[in-house]
Amino acid sequence: MATVITNLMSAIPWIGQDIVESKNIIELINCTICGSVITNRLSTIGIISNKALTRGNKRRLESQKQEYLSIPSSFLAFLAGLIDGDGYIQITKTTKGFIAIKLVLSLHLSDISTLKYIESVLKLGKVIEYKDLKSPSCKLIINRTDLQEVLFPLFLHHKIFFLTETRKTQFNLAIDILKNDIKLYDEIEALNDRQKKENNSIQMLTSPSDYLNLPFWANWIIGFTLAEGSFFIKSNNDGCFSFKQRIQLNLFEAFKLVFDSNRKISLEKDMYHGFCVSSKSDIQKVINFFSFSGHHPLIGLKGISYFKWLNDLQKTLRYKNLKFPSN
Repeated sequence: MATVITNLMSAIPWIGQDIVESKNIIELINCTICGSVITNRLSTIGIISNKALTRGNKRRLESQKQEYLSIPSSFLAFLAGLIDGDGYIQITKTTKGFIAIKLVLSLHLSDISTLKYIESVLKLGKVIEYKDLKSPSCKLIINRTDLQEVLFPLFLHHKIFFLTETRKTQFNLAIDILKNDIKLYDEIEALNDRQKKENNSIQMLTSPSDYLNLPFWANWIIGFTLAEGSFFIKSNNDGCFSFKQRIQLNLFEAFKLVFDSNRKISLEKDMYHGFCVSSKSDIQKVINFFSFSGHHPLIGLKGISYFKWLNDLQKTLRYKNLKFPSN
C-alpha cells in the first residue's frame, strides 16, 4: 500500500518527488497504514501479571490473538446469551487478599456436549465434570488471563454485551478491575460505589424496542433459550414455548416484539417474569425464528428437545398444517 501511495505522490507535477523523498511524509504514510491495522487488533485489557505467566499461561503472540477475530460474531452473541442465563463472572478474594477473576458456564452433566462445543470453537478454558453431586454438573471455566487477552476483547470488538442486569454488573466490575489494574479485593467496594454514581452500563436500553436494534439480539436469544427457554406439549396437546427468568420487564417485553405476540408477561412470586406462547400463529413464529431465520442453531439437549417438540407438534391436528423444517 505504501508503494502505491508514494507512486501517486511522485506523479504530482514539480513537487511530487520532493514529497516522496521527505522522511516525515514516509513516516506519516507508515503510521496511517499501521493505524488502519491497529483498529482491527484484539487489544489486551489491562496488564497480564507475571504471576499469571508463571502459573502455566503463555503470553500470546499478536498473530495468535488476531486468529480469534475469525470466530463468527453469531457464535459470540449466542455465547453471551448462554452466559447471561447459565453463567457468571466470579470475582473472589484470595487467601492473601488479592482479586481472583474467572468466567464459569455451568450446565447439567448430561449437556456436556454443549460445553465441549464451545470449548472447541473458543479454544479457551477447561471443561470440568462434577459427577458426585446430587445433581451432576459440568463447568467450562475460563481464567483471568484468557478473559483479558481474548474473550472480553472479542465481546468489545464486536460490540456484544450482556443483557441481564446481574451479568452486566459483573462484567462492568471485572472490566474496571482489569483496566485500572486493581489488585486488592478490599478496593472493590470503592469501585462499586463509583459504578453506581456513573451508571456506566455498556449501553442503556430504556425501552423494549431498543433491543430490536441490537445487531446481536437474535443470536443472543438462541443462547438464552439454551439456558432459560422451554419447548413442551401440555396434556391438552397445546404446544408451548416459554422463557422464565428473574424480573427484567423490558427484556421480556422485547421477547414479545421479536415473536410478534400479544401474550401478557407473567409475574411469579414477585421474583420471576415469564413469557409463554401456544397459539397456532405464535407457534409458527417460534418455528420460523429457530428454523428458518439463519441464526446460530440450537445445540445440545435443548436442540434435541426442540426437534422432539417439532415432531410432537406435527402429530397433533391443531398444528399439523404449520410449516415445519424438513428432516
